[in-house]
Order: sequence, then structure tokens, then C-alpha cells
Amino acid sequence: MTFPEFFSLAEEVRTALAEGRAVVALETTLVSHGFPGEEGLAVALRSEQQVRASGAVPATVGIVDGSVVVGLSEEQLGRFVGKQQAHKVGPREIATCASSGALGATTVGGTLAVCRAAGIRFMGTGGIGGVHRDFSASLDISADLHELARTPALVVSSGPKSLLDVRATAEVLETLGVPVLGWRTSTLPRFYTAEGGPALTARVDDAHQAARVAAYHWSLAGAGGLLLAQPPPRNLDVDTLIGEALAAASASGTKGQAVTPAVLAYLHEASGGETARLNRELISANARLAGEVAVAHCALATAGRRAGT
Repeated sequence: MTFPEFFSLAEEVRTALAEGRAVVALETTLVSHGFPGEEGLAVALRSEQQVRASGAVPATVGIVDGSVVVGLSEEQLGRFVGKQQAHKVGPREIATCASSGALGATTVGGTLAVCRAAGIRFMGTGGIGGVHRDFSASLDISADLHELARTPALVVSSGPKSLLDVRATAEVLETLGVPVLGWRTSTLPRFYTAEGGPALTARVDDAHQAARVAAYHWSLAGAGGLLLAQPPPRNLDVDTLIGEALAAASASGTKGQAVTPAVLAYLHEASGGETARLNRELISANARLAGEVAVAHCALATAGRRAGT
């Protein structure tokens, strides 16, 4: 496969892709914007460990010194600590960030755009972006949804991020033709809680079942991505705090990409760190599940090739 000239793939990732082995992409905004200080780096390294434990190869994505790096080293990841140092990079900012030589932390949508160019089929994250609660006034819908619709990748998350309109996000995913699968659940998780979301496309109960759905979906002409929604390891009721956090962000004039980190910071402080702890747990669990499904998909592909011969 030919990659864009400004892409830099770690040798381990390049070899795994060439050999048809399981690779899981991971984002970097959780390092730069999702957690304070060194905490995001620890979460990212833990996610990589979970992917490896599943038998897959982690490929954490970020923009460093003019290159889109697919498979950041620990030293490179350390450069993303502290949100002042790294730009938050969605699909539209990748080219400008790379060409300017700036440090760029990829969002879910930005990471998916890189996955499409690099041929990576699986990604693990905490929550995806979606339709914001004030959509009628702001027209704010995350680019994550469009990238998921057009990228042939399966993303494991705990549903849309907590500050979003979950039902409206589910409706947009339906409109875009994105299958939303529930991991041992029939309703869409709401990031910090498993209950209360809308019904899902289908329920899957093991990694091989999820991999088979993905394989069938990708066999359709023009098919894009899938969302595999895994409930959080435990429930945390923060609906009231989310309302307060959004009101505080609005009062301070916070808009656009700055809203999510501002809300997360408010929640982490107001909950005494409970939201941060749960966030760490679900990100790690989602990385592990993404790896398990990626490995199962490779097993299906290998079995198919053997049957063909």
C-alpha cells in the first residue's frame, strides 16, 4: 500500500499491516486535552498495553514535526502532555497542521481520516463526538460522524460523549448508514451510564460475532464504518453536573472544539475525580475490546483465504 509522503509509520505498524495482522488505532487528544498533566500519557500507554494484551498492534496517531505519525513512540507521546502544547486536530486540520510543522493531537475524526489513508480497520476510544445539545442555535455536529460514515473502520467506544444529545447523534448515525452495535447490550450507552440511550442496530455478544458483522458490512459497495458501543464498567450519574458544566462553558464564551475539554475539566473537579477515574477505566476497556475484535477479524480473513485455496 502506498502512503502519503508526509506519513511516518512505525516499523512495527508497517510490518503488521503488510502481513495482514491486527492493528488498532488510538487517538491523542485524550493525552493533550482529556486529562490533566501526565495523566493522559498514562492512559494512552495503558491503552496500548491493552491492545497488545489482546494480540493486536497499537498505532497511536499524532502529528509531529511535519509528519503524521502512525505508531507514536513513548517519547513522542510525552510531547502531547499539556493541552497548550498541541493543537486539537480533526480531519480538516491534518494537512495544515502537518505542513506547518506544528504538534497536532488527533481527534476521533482526525484519527479515522488517518486510518482510511493507512488502511487500519479498527480503533478504540472513550467516546465519539456527535450532535451538540444546542444544535438548533449552533449547528454544531462533530466531524467524527462523517468520518465514521466514510471510513471502513470499526470504532469501539462507550457511546457519544456525555455532553452531547445522544438520541440526536443516534439519528444522524442512522441517516449516515452507520451500523451501531451494542456490546452485550441492546441500547446505546451514554458514556458514564449504560442505561437510558436509544435502541441499537443489533447486539453482539462476542468478538467473533462483531468481526463477522464488520466483514459483511465492508463487503458492501461503498460501505464505511461501524460503531461498537461498550457500556462503561460501572454507572455514574452526572447528568446534573453536565448541565452545570455546559452552562458554565456557555457563560464563559467557550465554543467549538474548546467545549469538550472545558466540560471534562469541570466534571472531573466537581465529581471529586470520579469522572476521570471512570473515563480511564472505559478507555482501557475499549482499547482491549478493539484489539480482540481486530484479532477475530484477522482470523476470519485467514480462514477465508484457506477456504479459497
